Amino acid sequence: MMVILFQVPAKPNYSLVFYFGADRPIRKESLLGRFVDGTDIFRNARFKLIPSIVEGYWMVKRAVGTKACLLGKAVTCKYLRQDNFLEIDVDIGSSSVARSIIGLVLGYITSIVVDLGILLEAKEEDELPEYILGTVQLNRVKLNSAKPFEV
Repeated sequence: MMVILFQVPAKPNYSLVFYFGADRPIRKESLLGRFVDGTDIFRNARFKLIPSIVEGYWMVKRAVGTKACLLGKAVTCKYLRQDNFLEIDVDIGSSSVARSIIGLVLGYITSIVVDLGILLEAKEEDELPEYILGTVQLNRVKLNSAKPFEV
């Protein structure tokens, strides 16, 4: 299982958590196997996000764009590997550019639809095609429905 947690800077801060599971064993020599069991340097060079504003204001579409972003290079990512899962904590607030874009997006979040593709970048021919970890659609999110975390 893979857990991806996006730490969203706002007032209050939000966490967006995605869970992905494999339907078959992961081959150690595959790109996914090397990512799961690899070093943080390897992971940072491969962990990629492709955003797309499907519906929304042109200003938000333009700010977000549709270019792929190597998350491990753009923001701070922390990886926690255990026996049967990998957790990736993505600190969006660690980049002033990402923080600015998220600030704009959050201002329109109840009226936009965002598609996110989360994948692993292939750098060698034998790694092609790139490995899609998952896709997510955020459809007119209502932040006031978020539940506070309590210990």
